[in-house]
Amino acid sequence: MNGFWENVFVETAARYSVVILCTIVFLAVFELVTSYKNWEQIKKGNFAVAMATGGKIFGIANIFRYSIEHNDTLLQSIGWGVFGFLLLLVGYFIFEFLTPTIKIDKEIGKGNKAVGFISMLISVGLSFVIGASIG
Repeated sequence: MNGFWENVFVETAARYSVVILCTIVFLAVFELVTSYKNWEQIKKGNFAVAMATGGKIFGIANIFRYSIEHNDTLLQSIGWGVFGFLLLLVGYFIFEFLTPTIKIDKEIGKGNKAVGFISMLISVGLSFVIGASIG
């Protein structure tokens, strides 16, 4: 039975499934900390929200990419992925804090594409920095 869990296809499917589940949970957390409802706004065509959300999805996936690459076990990958996500979340709050003249969350909710684009790039950029430091 041990051979089943060591099969590369089973291991890949397990990691894939865990990353999908974590992404859904992490996006739900982001949904809680924003003043707008991501999927409602995307459905309405709010491109700023789509960019910001897309950046978060890419960021989460990229962090897990590094986590999987640098860790042998699924549990280690999950642990580092969660830690990386928390750092990404902190980055979101720092971005909001460092721009006191612009309410990032409100601007994205109103459809400000420039702010949505910068938010996307911050998520993507931070994910590379976070991923590179994952052990």
